[in-house]
Amino acid sequence: MQKPKIYDEVPTPCYIVGEALLRHNLEILRHVRDNTGCKILLAQKAFSMYYFYPLIGKYLDGVTASGLFEAKLGYEELCGKKLEDISGAEKSCENHVFSPAYLESDFDELTKICDHMVFNSFNQWSRYKDRALAAGCECGIRINPEFSTQDVAIYDPCSPGSRLGVTIESFEKGFAETGLDGISGLHFHCLCEQNVDALEKTLAAVEEKFGKYLPRMKWLNFGGGHHITRVDYDVERLIGLINDIQSRYALQVYLEPGEAVALDAGFLVTRVLEIVKNGDVAIAILDASAACHMPDVLEMPYRPPLCNSGEAGEKKHTYRLGGSTCLAGDIIGDYSFDNPLKQGDRLVFGDMAIYSMVKNNTFNGMKLPDIIALRESGEWELVRHFGYEDFKQRL
Repeated sequence: MQKPKIYDEVPTPCYIVGEALLRHNLEILRHVRDNTGCKILLAQKAFSMYYFYPLIGKYLDGVTASGLFEAKLGYEELCGKKLEDISGAEKSCENHVFSPAYLESDFDELTKICDHMVFNSFNQWSRYKDRALAAGCECGIRINPEFSTQDVAIYDPCSPGSRLGVTIESFEKGFAETGLDGISGLHFHCLCEQNVDALEKTLAAVEEKFGKYLPRMKWLNFGGGHHITRVDYDVERLIGLINDIQSRYALQVYLEPGEAVALDAGFLVTRVLEIVKNGDVAIAILDASAACHMPDVLEMPYRPPLCNSGEAGEKKHTYRLGGSTCLAGDIIGDYSFDNPLKQGDRLVFGDMAIYSMVKNNTFNGMKLPDIIALRESGEWELVRHFGYEDFKQRL
């Protein structure tokens, strides 16, 4: 990954999201949509840079939210506006919402701006169904097929004891008590950064446990976690799976990718503030932080790609890269370089559009990175600058 010259011009730290890179991902998603008739929604929990919602709206069918604030953002910046697709034809926009448990104080507002509502239990459904249906919302139940295809427990909704989704035991009990009148769809979300083989296995588990209910449904939502725009993703196999399910059960399939929309479309530009040594370890302290600006580095854990670098020991000079907070573990990772790092050098981390702006924080009073849009013309625009008041108003 080479560093374009433009990254020497922007302020640091900053997130940069490339319009051309986003469009590339959206074209792939559009290919899936056009060859299946499925509907694809932007999962805002991964990427909520609404500056690009007009572009996203030309390709996708709407947004999905995890609560009131995301739902409002999706409505205000996309679904509540007049939209056109890439051909210029007017199009509609769907605003979906799912929450493990809805807040009573939020619910009526949600019904005014959302057209699809997914419930995490039959108890939640019984409590809110009359209001949701009266508002004209299509309603669904999130199911848990109890089938794991990953090893990272924190991101596995199907792990034992998960609070997410209704197991078949609870589903059949709820069905016996309340029936399915008013339920038009089922939703499952079981994947995380995975290829189509994981979806194929998950679908088999869904059909095994819940297949007898699918003929009663209008739609089936495959959730997110599909890395559709990753270079090794088997897109044609996904198309086949979607077409098969839709034809056999005569229902509408939805996908909710978040990462796939903005995968590899963003960068974090940072600057070396200081070089220190501890024994044989050379440490570069940056004006960006793993803890504050790229939390997945510590949560996953995850090693972001870095322009013009290698693994530790691969190139001549190896450094441990860390943030300037007081957290001892605020470490991005060990990287190697052809030349020694020095104060003022700029480093550009890749894959920084997803789960960055939506998860960052101001621990230690760290400045939030500016947000910059890189247009397809090569020009860049400062979308948002953050200062002291942004830190103060959070407290």
